[in-house]
Amino acid sequence: MAFCKLSVDAVASNTVQVDNIFFNNYLPFASGECVKVYLYGLYKCSDSGSKDNTLENFANELKMSVEEVESCFYYWQEQGLVQILEVIPFEVRFLPITNALNGNKKYNVKKYATFNEQAQEIISGRMITPKEYEEYYNIIENCHMEKEALIMVIKYCVDTKKDDKLGYSYITTVAKDWANRGLTTAKQIEEQILQFESLNSGIEYVCKTIKLKRLPTLNERTLYKSWKELGFDDEVILFVAKSLKKPNFEYMDTVFRKYYSLKLFTRDDIQNFESEKKESMKIAKQITSNLGLYYENLEPVVENYVYKWFNMGFSIDMLLSISNYAFKTNVRTLEGMDKVLAKFHKMGILSMQSLNEYFDDVLSVDKKIKNILEEIGLSRHVNQFDRDKYKIWTESWHLPDDVIEYASSIAKGKDQPMQYLATILSTYHDKNIKTVEEAKDAFQIAKTKSEEKKENNKRSYSRDEMNAVFQSIEEIDV
Repeated sequence: MAFCKLSVDAVASNTVQVDNIFFNNYLPFASGECVKVYLYGLYKCSDSGSKDNTLENFANELKMSVEEVESCFYYWQEQGLVQILEVIPFEVRFLPITNALNGNKKYNVKKYATFNEQAQEIISGRMITPKEYEEYYNIIENCHMEKEALIMVIKYCVDTKKDDKLGYSYITTVAKDWANRGLTTAKQIEEQILQFESLNSGIEYVCKTIKLKRLPTLNERTLYKSWKELGFDDEVILFVAKSLKKPNFEYMDTVFRKYYSLKLFTRDDIQNFESEKKESMKIAKQITSNLGLYYENLEPVVENYVYKWFNMGFSIDMLLSISNYAFKTNVRTLEGMDKVLAKFHKMGILSMQSLNEYFDDVLSVDKKIKNILEEIGLSRHVNQFDRDKYKIWTESWHLPDDVIEYASSIAKGKDQPMQYLATILSTYHDKNIKTVEEAKDAFQIAKTKSEEKKENNKRSYSRDEMNAVFQSIEEIDV
C-alpha cells in the first residue's frame, strides 16, 4: 500500500500542484522541515504506485529520521492539509487545501482547553457554543494569532461594549481586522489596546460633540486614532467636529484627509482655508451664472478652476469681467474660459488695469484698420485676417502708418483692394521704403513704366512688317 497518496477530490483534478493558498497561509508559519515534508509528499503522491513509496525511503531521501517525518505529518494534520489513515504501516492522504479554509478542519480540543476556559470566563453572561469555539480556532490557526492575543481581544471587546453576553461576530470581526493589520501577538495586541485606551477621553468628547448617543465602534476608534497619527491634536479635531453640519466619523475622515493633503494642521490654518473657500464658492457661483451655467455642487468648480485661476494670479474683478466678456463672445463653458485665461496669463494680463490697457490697444488698432478699410472702399467689420495682416505690416515689416495710409489711397477703387494694398506694401518692404516721399517716388516710377508699357502695347505694324514676322516664324524648324 502506498505511503503517500492523494484524496479522491484531489485526484479528480488530474493535476498535482501547490496551491497559492499554501504559500500565503501556511508556508510562512511552518518550520523548514515541515515545508520540506509537505512539498516532497506532494511529489511522491504523483507516483503513489511505486514500491519505493514507503515511510522509510521517504525519510532517507530527505535525510530525516522516521520520527521527524511522522511529527511533520502530524503538524499538517492539525492544519487540515493531510489525514493520517494508518499508523502501522504509516499512511497519509493529502487533502484539498481549500477544505481547511472552508471549515472542514479538525481541531484538537485538548490543545485549546485552557483557551476555552479563559474565553468562557470572560463571556460569562452566556454559554459559548462549539460553532463559536471553531471560529476562534480558525482565527488562531488561519490568521496565526496567538491564543493569549485572542483572549486579550475578547476581553477588550467585552469591556468596551460593557456586555458579558456580547455576540461572537463582533469579536471575530475585531480579531480578523487586527490580524490583517499584522497584530497577532499578545504584545502587539496589548500595545494596540493601550493606544485605544489612551484615546478614550478624546473620542468621548468627539462623540458628545456630534451627538452620537452610543459607544464608538471599532472602526470609529481606528479612524480617530489615524487622525492623531496624521498630526491633528484634540483641539483641532473637536473644532472640525463642531464646524461640520451633520458630521459623522466617515465624513470627518474625508475632511481630515483633505486637510492633511493641503498641510493644514492648526485651527487658524483651517479657519483661513474655509473662509477663503466660502468666498471662492460665491465667486464660482457668480462666474458660472455669468457664463449661463448652473451647478448644484460648486466644489468641483472651485477646486478645478477657481483655485487654479487664483494661483495663476488673476484678481476677482478680472475673473468676473472675463466671464461676462466670454458669454458675450459665445465662450460659455468653464473649459472655454480657462483657455481664454491661459492666453491672458501667457501675455501677463492678470489685473483689470492691464486688461483695460490691452482692450484699449486692440480697439485702437481696430480703429486704424477700420480707417484703412474705409479708405480703400470696403464697408465691413474688422476681422482677424485684417488684424494679422496689419500686424505683419507694422510689427514685422515696420511700415509707418502714414506710408500704409498713402498705399491705401492708391488701392482705392481697385478690384480686390485689400489684396492690391497688400501687394503694394510688400513691394515697399522689398525695396526698404519707409517714408511717404519714397513711396511717392516709387509710385511715380511705377506709373511711368506702366504708361510706357501701355504705349508699347498700342504700337501698330504695317502689312509688310507683319508678313516679315510670320515668314520668320514659318522658317523655324520645330
